[in-house]
Amino acid sequence: MSEASPLADLPPCGGDARHGRGGCSAGQVADNQISSRPERQDLSEHDRERVLIVTRPTTDFSKAEQFEALSAGAGTTIAPIDRKAFSQFSANLPFEAEQNFKLGKALFEKLWVSSPSSTQASDGLGPLYNARACESCHPRDGRGRPPEGMSDATSMFYRLARAPRDDAERQAIASHATLNFPDPVYGTQLQDSAVPGIAAEGRVTIGYTEAQVTLAGGESVSLRKPHYAVADLAYGPLDPTTTLSPRVASPMIGLGLIEAIHEVDILAPADADDRDGDGISGRPALLRDAKTGAMVLGRFGWKAQSASLRRQAADAFAIDIGISSPDNDRSHGDCTDAQTDCLALPVGVQERLGPVEAPDPVLGLVTFYASNLAVPARRKASFPETLKGKQLFYESGCTACHTPKFVTRRDAPHKEQAFQLIWPYSDFLLHDMGEGLADGQQVGVADGREWRTPPLWGIGLTQTVSGHTYFLHDGRARNLTEAILWHGGEAEKARNGFASLPKEDRKALITFLESL
Repeated sequence: MSEASPLADLPPCGGDARHGRGGCSAGQVADNQISSRPERQDLSEHDRERVLIVTRPTTDFSKAEQFEALSAGAGTTIAPIDRKAFSQFSANLPFEAEQNFKLGKALFEKLWVSSPSSTQASDGLGPLYNARACESCHPRDGRGRPPEGMSDATSMFYRLARAPRDDAERQAIASHATLNFPDPVYGTQLQDSAVPGIAAEGRVTIGYTEAQVTLAGGESVSLRKPHYAVADLAYGPLDPTTTLSPRVASPMIGLGLIEAIHEVDILAPADADDRDGDGISGRPALLRDAKTGAMVLGRFGWKAQSASLRRQAADAFAIDIGISSPDNDRSHGDCTDAQTDCLALPVGVQERLGPVEAPDPVLGLVTFYASNLAVPARRKASFPETLKGKQLFYESGCTACHTPKFVTRRDAPHKEQAFQLIWPYSDFLLHDMGEGLADGQQVGVADGREWRTPPLWGIGLTQTVSGHTYFLHDGRARNLTEAILWHGGEAEKARNGFASLPKEDRKALITFLESL
């Protein structure tokens, strides 16, 4: 059933009245969302009542909720919990679709090579790049981590963006014509690798300082604060106004189900001016679709800068690997006009394969693969300590941003993702996380203190799949306790609630998170 987008009537503005930036005020956006927000037209009246009941926050913590262990509904995988736990296809994927999943997996793991090459279907790498394969950034489809050595930065990237220079550029952001502006020489991302014939753009060095935090009961926890610097820059210094934002690659599970969440359900709790006074003022990431010009809702990426998995994949191909596709036709990747040596190198476009290096079958299959990576079933969901931790998670206010559950669209494009009760533990909105986590970089409507709430499903398997327990956008937190203690801004009340719990209660809350 077709329906009008709840974003259709939103004004083309991206300013934030809280921080004195241009565009319409946050209040204007909120008013418009409230007045134009329709009910879900994909549901019958009977379905609406069922969805309302099943997604209502629980108040009974004596037992697990019905279907709670099935984090991704019928798509939840019950495969063995091992290093491949994030690489399984959705349990309800039709048999005839498994071939496309496996083809997508092969392309996800494919190593691209520089041009010209005898392997013409695989050349086009770079010329500047960060990784040779999607899997290099998401090992075993899991979480990236900060580098531990000089040449160990593959799963962590450094986004570059400079401040708008004039009213025209500020208006371009406010009208959603662009997310931000790249460094005039180095582009949108610092590439630490290059094909033969040119030098890599540079590298980032990381240092840490430790600060002690004392919790209830006298327990002391050390938080490490990262300090970033650039070195060996091949084209001179960065623009003085360019900000550098480190980002670790996120886990790949459940992405198709996130795309199947109805816009109305994400918009519903948005409260940009905190009118209910609860201290939480989540905002939707409003974007303008590059192809249609329509307003769309961002839900992927650390700042919700992508509205669809296909666009997320296309941007990763272009910027991270330097491979053009139908949705991002940049055969020279992130090379800028100032990098003439990069622009002079050959690319991998082959006339017999079409005008791009990764034609639609490639982009489509990789998107299909990413869309159907399954979420593992919960572990120990009914254990007493898990249930106690769940109650503390709720009572501490964590669910104000980490919304436990949704029911996906009835009319989702893929029927296996339609009308599923899922438990991602995210509202997919932007939140001010305080100065401690600020990167100072604007991305569309998201300012330098705002981040999208990351989903928590699968977080307890990080060590099993990825071999580490580094969390947050830059991996600074070495465990879940540190990750919670870094929360500030809108999440400071919940953070303080956690810090004030007795030690055994903090342990129970972490046990709950490890069960997800």
